[in-house]
Amino acid sequence: MISTPPNIDRRQQSRHLVDELKKERQEVWSMYCRVAELKPFSPQQKVQLKLTEFSQLLVDYISLGHFGIYDRLVTGDERRAGVLNVAEQIYPELSKTTDVAIAFNDKYEDALQALNLETLEHDLSHLGEHLAIRIDLEDKLCNMLLN
Repeated sequence: MISTPPNIDRRQQSRHLVDELKKERQEVWSMYCRVAELKPFSPQQKVQLKLTEFSQLLVDYISLGHFGIYDRLVTGDERRAGVLNVAEQIYPELSKTTDVAIAFNDKYEDALQALNLETLEHDLSHLGEHLAIRIDLEDKLCNMLLN
């Protein structure tokens, strides 16, 4: 969970949250690419360890969006109706992307669990599609927050 520095105004808090979200998003996307580059997947420990590391980053990133950005909006810190309207419009689709990410995490986070190679490529592709959707939605919301 991100903590915003004390004694900064709402605009600075928004900027801080958006910057942190974009930083984590870049880390997740970078790690996603490193996992995808391991194809063809094999039952090596290296694949499972990368998946575990990726899953941890993924959950942190998803959590920041929900408990950082959205929490700020729903707790009443955001007063601009336009921002709240955009957030309300994109939330259902963003929630779907969260569900896909959490399902992926639940399936692949455990390095001690047997790796299901038959579904990994499909699951990774499915997750990638939803991450792309999430990035577009976040960008809309972040642009509204910063303007």
